[in-house]
Amino acid sequence: MRKKAGKETIVKKTGKTPAKSKAPGFATTCIHAGQDPEPVTGAVTVPIFQTSTFVQEGFGKPRQGYEYARTKNPTRLALELQLAAIEGGAVAHAFASGMAAETTLMLSFVKAGDHVLVSRNTYGGTYRFFSKVLANFGVTFAYVDTTDAETVRKAVTSATRMLFVETPTNPTMEISDLAALAAVAKIEGKRIGAKIRVVVDNTFATPFFQKPLALGCDVVVHSTTKYLNGHSDSVGGAVVCADPKDGEKIGFTQNAAGAILSPFDSFLVSRGIKTLPVRMRAHDANGREVAAWLTKQKKVKKVFYPGLSSHPGHAVAARQMSGFGGMISFDLGSIEAVKRFLDRVVVCALGESLGGVESLISHPASMTHASVEPEERLRRGITPGLVRVSVGIEDAPDILQDLENALSAV
Repeated sequence: MRKKAGKETIVKKTGKTPAKSKAPGFATTCIHAGQDPEPVTGAVTVPIFQTSTFVQEGFGKPRQGYEYARTKNPTRLALELQLAAIEGGAVAHAFASGMAAETTLMLSFVKAGDHVLVSRNTYGGTYRFFSKVLANFGVTFAYVDTTDAETVRKAVTSATRMLFVETPTNPTMEISDLAALAAVAKIEGKRIGAKIRVVVDNTFATPFFQKPLALGCDVVVHSTTKYLNGHSDSVGGAVVCADPKDGEKIGFTQNAAGAILSPFDSFLVSRGIKTLPVRMRAHDANGREVAAWLTKQKKVKKVFYPGLSSHPGHAVAARQMSGFGGMISFDLGSIEAVKRFLDRVVVCALGESLGGVESLISHPASMTHASVEPEERLRRGITPGLVRVSVGIEDAPDILQDLENALSAV
């Protein structure tokens, strides 16, 4: 079993026990959790152990449990300790992509005949995997309004075994009350005599702004490709469990299925996490400024950003999040307007993905959510005129000037 990383890691690094026994702050945890000095040289950065296997001390005597790199790798383990610490979980596992993380999650916790409730607005890749792959194996899904806990309660059946929540949702930025949903899952689980795990995709908010496990949820998933790595140079995913036994299930399935994160990508994500607090503050500051500016533009029909007081989920977001981040969607009214707009952006790079230091802009209907059926997209509010921007950490005036120049073509 992996050991949780926190204050004990800092003691190992310094050889000194802090005068006051208290948990380290979030930024300190990001930098030090799982990052013990390399024992031979004392290197401050965990090395990239680019190896497929490990020489054993003798027959039946692997060194510290290292036998084969699919099962365990020191660089990946350092990242997993770091991930568990920043999410406040017991165990974390790192995967080759966010979808690999979700695949292992579902293989570990649901089976044929089980029913899963999912946020009605969810990432297109998640919808594609659930509706077009897992549905073929006897798992049923219901896409519900998770912003309303009562709606979720009414949707629970005797076969429900999981509630999969995105908040904020991609791309319409809906906000769900995680504490309320965790309470519903617990009460309804007792009623039907089965555990209903609450799984939260925390990719948009990150643990810097939102801690689902502290709000009573069971599992957190991430596309580490996004904010955790933060530099658009790695693809990866993560699953963090509150219950060590759930972590054991994830670890068993990961080893059996093999969708692990490479040592080099583990190094990149770990390095990215060390600057997560600094970057998220900058994303949040720029996001608030861009959202406020967009609300004043006559060519913009609607702005979706939980930091706006006009957002229907603003009060919940303000209560369960410590910031609103840099993800914004806005509607330009038509696909023609979108094309003219996106053909003019320069600072905001036109491309899929999000969470990098650079601003990225996309058209969900034809990019991230293209696999969702047209009528389903419209039901979710993903209109042909919807644009999603991941506001980077460039100088805000440059981002605004870029958006203004692009809007002038609409």
